Amino acid sequence: MLDGIRLYSADETWRRILSELGAVVEDAPNTAYLNFDELGITMPATPATIKTAVQNAVDSNLRLLHTIFGRNVRLPYIQAKIIIMLYKSGGLSGADLRTALGYSPNATTHAVDTAIYQLRKTFGRDFIINTNGVYKIGRI
Repeated sequence: MLDGIRLYSADETWRRILSELGAVVEDAPNTAYLNFDELGITMPATPATIKTAVQNAVDSNLRLLHTIFGRNVRLPYIQAKIIIMLYKSGGLSGADLRTALGYSPNATTHAVDTAIYQLRKTFGRDFIINTNGVYKIGRI
């Protein structure tokens, strides 16, 4: 039912259910395409309800990425999430970006910095710009 969709959930019950529905359940949110926990689905839920919510979230992300790039683009979850958040917000500080991704604003993790580095490496140095501490989508 969810064949091949890469999801993350911290909840062991949801992890088992999603796996039984054919999803690839990742061990970390930044390696999955979709963070299932953010969908807010509560128990009890039918397989059809779960499938519909997951497909709508995946389709929405893919459509927005297509709008941004003008073509179909597949990215790791954290990279796609950064682009979508920066596009929707018009810009975020580093602390706000870390918070929006589920990290503490004072976290010493380099996951966000690494994702931005990878995006710049792939799409060009001017793709994500930092002006006075605020990250924004630059030139594509």
